[in-house]
Amino acid sequence: MASRKRLTPEESRSSALEAARRLLIEAGPQAVTLKAVAGRIGRTHANLLHHFGSAAGLQKELARHLAETVCETIREAVHASRVGLGSPREVVDLAFDAFDKEGAGALASWMILTGNEDALTPIVETIHQLVDDIAQEEAEHAGDVMRVHEDTLALVLMAMGDALIGAALARSLGLPESAARDRAQRMLESSIEALSRVE
Repeated sequence: MASRKRLTPEESRSSALEAARRLLIEAGPQAVTLKAVAGRIGRTHANLLHHFGSAAGLQKELARHLAETVCETIREAVHASRVGLGSPREVVDLAFDAFDKEGAGALASWMILTGNEDALTPIVETIHQLVDDIAQEEAEHAGDVMRVHEDTLALVLMAMGDALIGAALARSLGLPESAARDRAQRMLESSIEALSRVE
C-alpha cells in the first residue's frame, strides 16, 4: 500500500487554499467546505480543522490568499503602466477579473450573507496596503494621495458590483457588457492625465 506524501504544514495549507480557490471558481462559495477541500487534496477533514480551525477559518484564509494574489498582480500592472509597459485598461481588467472570474466578489457576498464579515477583513486590509503603497509613490511624484484612494475605492466598488449584477444591469440598460470596465478605464485615464498635469 502506497503512503501519502508527507507535506510540510505550509505545503498542506497552500494546497488546501489552491483547492478551495478552484472550488470557488467552479462551483461558487457555498462549495468551499472543509470536506470538499479535503476530498480534493486527499487529506482528512481533521487535517484541515488542524490548519484552519473551522470552515469560516478556511474561508477567511481563502479571502486573504485571493486578495494577496490579486493585489500583487494589480501592483505589477500599475508599475508596468507607469513605465509605459501597460495600460489603465489592463489594471481595470485585472481588478474586474479578480472579483468576477477569480471569485472574490462571490466570496465576499457569501461571507456577508452568512454573517462571516470577518472574512472580508483580509481583502480590505490587503487592498488598503496596496493603495497606500501606490499612493505613497504617487505622492512622491504629484502629491495627490487622496485621488489614488478615491480611484481605488471607485475601482473596487465598480469591480464588485459588476461581478454581482453588471452583465444583467448593462443588458437591461441597453449597454454593452463592458460598460462598467469602459467607465473605470476612462476614470483612471482621467486621473493619470490630471496627475501628469500636476507634475
